[in-house]
Amino acid sequence: MKQFIKRIEDFNCAHCGAVVHGNGYTNHCPKCLWSRHVDNNPGDRQSDCGGMMAPVCVEQSAGHFVITHKCEKCGKTIRQKASDSDDMDTIIALAADPDFIFGK
Repeated sequence: MKQFIKRIEDFNCAHCGAVVHGNGYTNHCPKCLWSRHVDNNPGDRQSDCGGMMAPVCVEQSAGHFVITHKCEKCGKTIRQKASDSDDMDTIIALAADPDFIFGK
């Protein structure tokens, strides 16, 4: 069973360089939507992988946008509800064309 650990941490996005101010639930960059594989269970910071997690798709579920991230190093996928602070233009672009994120 996943046990969530709330951690309020600021970080620099390893993909786009944006300064991200965490709120305890932040797990990805609100500007580019990329993440990093640092957890085995949400918030535990126990993963040895450390790979970059690309936003590979976005969908709507129960009135919210849900982003699926896939680790470029180990292949793990996770789903995360989008935050109100996420860049809506990036979410829309990802929903319309997943290759947008990769600059293809």
